Amino acid sequence: MRVARLVLYKETLVDTREHIWTFLGSFFGIGIIGFISSKYFTAYDNLFLIGSFGASSVLIYGVINSPLAQPRNLIGGHVISALVGVTVHYVVPNEVWLASALAVSTSIVLMQVTKTLHPPGGATALIANIGSEKIKSLGYIYVLSPVLSGVIILLLVALVFNNATSHRSYPVNRKWYKIWKRKYN
Repeated sequence: MRVARLVLYKETLVDTREHIWTFLGSFFGIGIIGFISSKYFTAYDNLFLIGSFGASSVLIYGVINSPLAQPRNLIGGHVISALVGVTVHYVVPNEVWLASALAVSTSIVLMQVTKTLHPPGGATALIANIGSEKIKSLGYIYVLSPVLSGVIILLLVALVFNNATSHRSYPVNRKWYKIWKRKYN
């Protein structure tokens, strides 16, 4: 009972600093993508902001030490999944249920094989098949924009906000982080 109480207590502690930095990072990451999108597209034509970016924000701003939140996974997972999603849409154009299942399943396996597993990538593959006609009509451009360009914005914001204080460090791979820090400081 004592152990259970300790675990429950520790699990319910609130680290206000962490929550503030998580909020600021995700707000600016999604906000910048949304702002850029609002300047170039109408409200009904908003292609730059896709749903899987919200899920990526949870990982790269909220659980920054997770292997699934690291830059390799963020970029690789989305790009691989977008490529798979678009390819499957071309191969199976008229069966949404089949294309959706095939795109998500294939993207998961390819992310596993390439060690770039990023759960929101499954949604990126799915969006290529169930998105609006404008998204589907982008074809392989979908991989570059909104996917790659949006992911790069999220990553840049994550690098700034997750390293703004001494108690947060992103990415976890110290070698990559030291190179980045030396180059830009």
